[in-house]
Amino acid sequence: MGAINATALEELRAGMRGPVITPQDPEYDETRKIYNAMIDRRPAAFAQCVDVADVRTAIACARDTGVELAVRGGGHSGPGLCLVDDALVLDLSTMRGVRVDPKTRTAQVAGGAQLGDLDHATHTFELGVPAGIVSMTGVGGLTLGGGHGYLTRKYGLTIDSLTSADVVLADGSFVTASEEEHPDLFWALRGGGGNFGVVTSFTFRLHPVGTVGFGVTVWPVDRTPEVLRWYRDFLPAAPADLYGFFTLFSIPPGPPFPEAIHGQKMCGVVWCYTGDPEDDQFERLLAPVNDPAPPAFHFSAPMPYPAVQSMFDELIPKGYQWYWRGDFFDSISDSSIDVHHKYGENLPTPLSLMHLYPVDAAAHQVGPDDTAWAYRDAVWSAVIAGVDPDPANADVIRDWAVAYQTDLHPYSMGGSYINFIGEGEGTDRVRNTYRGHYDRLAAVKRTYDPDNFFRANQNIPPAA
Repeated sequence: MGAINATALEELRAGMRGPVITPQDPEYDETRKIYNAMIDRRPAAFAQCVDVADVRTAIACARDTGVELAVRGGGHSGPGLCLVDDALVLDLSTMRGVRVDPKTRTAQVAGGAQLGDLDHATHTFELGVPAGIVSMTGVGGLTLGGGHGYLTRKYGLTIDSLTSADVVLADGSFVTASEEEHPDLFWALRGGGGNFGVVTSFTFRLHPVGTVGFGVTVWPVDRTPEVLRWYRDFLPAAPADLYGFFTLFSIPPGPPFPEAIHGQKMCGVVWCYTGDPEDDQFERLLAPVNDPAPPAFHFSAPMPYPAVQSMFDELIPKGYQWYWRGDFFDSISDSSIDVHHKYGENLPTPLSLMHLYPVDAAAHQVGPDDTAWAYRDAVWSAVIAGVDPDPANADVIRDWAVAYQTDLHPYSMGGSYINFIGEGEGTDRVRNTYRGHYDRLAAVKRTYDPDNFFRANQNIPPAA
């Protein structure tokens, strides 16, 4: 592995409009912080790019010196793939512009933008993209992994709205990938992660979304078996306008929850309704929440979509300890419900959680081989996350998440949403996540990155 010497650093600085930050700079320690504070790595330098020219310059520096390159967009990677010790970090975090064309209902989104940037720009036109549930998530990493969120049952995965991407390749060349240009690369970018190049701009098709119905229903955690058995039948049969992810969590101390249940372990469903929030259809759809057991609390109200997207931002801000793992499920078996009940009753910290995100309805209307996302038959994408602000609890939350996922995995489909694969899970997890698409992805990798230059990711080595 190469290194960046003083001469190379000076050449990098001279060739960039954005700053180059090294351990000698006072802002270095702040710059190397990412969303997950469990990740503590010391790159050799950060190249904070402001445009495509800077991206090409940073890639050339890494290629010429032989130093490893990592790419940071939103910095929301659970296993911290955007930071590597002694590497050059190509930092897109200042490239956050979003340009909306309301006539064509498209948005061009810079590679370092976060979901909050995208939502802010599109909401004024009552448009949006299905993407995530936390506004601090990076658009780039979420999209390249496939992307799902509150609008997925109505409008599909994030990649289903992607129409093109501008990419700088390992050799420094600049290409636009779409159905018409570099279609093999475009196929791979839709779910194949950051294996193929640096995406400097995404173009999305936008969908109608303005004010939505938001709701949350919670039950005591000992009601988990009854609630999950009800939920597994209720949600897939519901109209695509109704989205609801199932969760195991502790009630946070604040609105909309009453003080009497603060801190209590609960199971629940977080709802989002994309029909007309002014009619009573949302409440009629939610009437069956009383069927499994009387809720401890139920709340619903119309809200602007960006407000729903940022609902959890203050609860789980940047700088906490995180460890997460995930799996895909096509059903919720009675045996898996027993696992959820066991670990839900033993949440290790007040912020630790489990979410089952629905990825059915519109997401199932795309062909299984049309994108690199290999689980079009999945109904839920699960994430198990140990979370706590105190570094002293890092082992506790990691051990709980690993044990939970280990016990739940036998009831899964075998693979995981690539963005939910935790640190140290191994190469087999990546291969299983891509199923029969893996060899095709490796062939695309051989075409566009034959030397595996982009390897600080959930890596797919180029085919031999």
